[in-house]
Amino acid sequence: MDGAKERMKALGIGIPDILLPKKEIDLKKWAVVACDQYTSELDYWQRVEKFVGDESSSLRLILPEVYLERENLEQRIESIHQSMINYSHDKLFDEYKQNFFLVHRTTPKGPGRWGLMVSLDLEKYDYSVSSRSPIRATEGTILDRIPPRKLIREGVEFELPHIIVLINDEYHSVLGPLITIHSTLTKVYETELMENGGTISGYKIDDSKLFDQIATAFEKLSSSLDPKNPILFAMGDGNHSLATAKSCWEDIKKNLTDDEMENHPARYALAEVMNIFDPGLVFEPIHRVMFNLERERFLEHLGKYCEQYHIEPYSSIENVLKDIEEKENSRQKFGYIDSEGLKVIRLDNPKAFSTAGTLQLTLDSLIKEGVSVDYIHGEDVTEALGVQKGNIGLFLPAIDKHNFFDTIKRDGALPRKTFSMGEAHEKRFYIEARRIK
Repeated sequence: MDGAKERMKALGIGIPDILLPKKEIDLKKWAVVACDQYTSELDYWQRVEKFVGDESSSLRLILPEVYLERENLEQRIESIHQSMINYSHDKLFDEYKQNFFLVHRTTPKGPGRWGLMVSLDLEKYDYSVSSRSPIRATEGTILDRIPPRKLIREGVEFELPHIIVLINDEYHSVLGPLITIHSTLTKVYETELMENGGTISGYKIDDSKLFDQIATAFEKLSSSLDPKNPILFAMGDGNHSLATAKSCWEDIKKNLTDDEMENHPARYALAEVMNIFDPGLVFEPIHRVMFNLERERFLEHLGKYCEQYHIEPYSSIENVLKDIEEKENSRQKFGYIDSEGLKVIRLDNPKAFSTAGTLQLTLDSLIKEGVSVDYIHGEDVTEALGVQKGNIGLFLPAIDKHNFFDTIKRDGALPRKTFSMGEAHEKRFYIEARRIK
């Protein structure tokens, strides 16, 4: 095992000691969706609160972002810290030392998806736009979102992740063999998830032969990377949580010796590794709506970021969406709607590698001039808002899995709100934990 452990450590992968609520804990009430979901839907979190009641729950250990702009923020953080102390004192967890967990998640639609719980070395992660680190941010990190998360992490004994990182494993070399034998592994948990979240189950991996197999698969992936720009892990979800862990680690390591730094638990962060080619992983686009903007002004700014553009009118939203998803050599295109109708706009020689990148350059220049922009998940809402007089709606194509890693390599972190891995109820739920002190 030690050999495989050192091989994976060289790649930034740790074999974690995973904490799991004891068998008597109701996992359906324990597991809560990622804190950065339903940020405008207070009623969702009120339903969760009512469902959980007085039972032990990860709800007591997180700060849903719907409460960030509300009163009593300090009290909420203090309550989280106290709950951490209480749960630790009550010995709420069983600890699985030196284990990976193979995780299977089902949702109401799709075939389900697989992931591997590991710990990631924060020394190999850099969330800056110009990063060349093996663990890489995929969307712009909003620094203002780190401080409140940091206040929580600095005062706790253990972490709970909703972090998902992606690997570019077209031949399913890492997870594929594990999925094939999952029925022979020990199942450590299984539960239905609240609020239409589907189900989730976890299987422990503590066998030295499997560790060697996993190490070899990761080494082969790593050896295929560009040494000048190696992306082994690309952020899928939870970048701001990982950025918070990184920020905390940078503070902690200032007071450590080299030997102390080597294996300090805060150097690592628990995360789920998922293959971008998993058939259950769906990339959905996030659209844009601009307010109080004339078409001519939008096109004027768009023209600054491509050689020229071509506009084609359409009669139905279905045809627009179908068109922009169809491949057309390397040409970028997007849907457009305003009070005068629907169109598809095609771009020649755009400035960015992706459609979202070119549009974000355009939007950023308009935002500097006072234009308001909102990011919308769902074509129907985009259409309803975009058709209103004075507004413009933009429909983006979904990210192509085959080009995703190349896009990050070429353009760096994508613009904010470029893609979503499923809808809100399909996001990761908090279950596993790990000590960081």
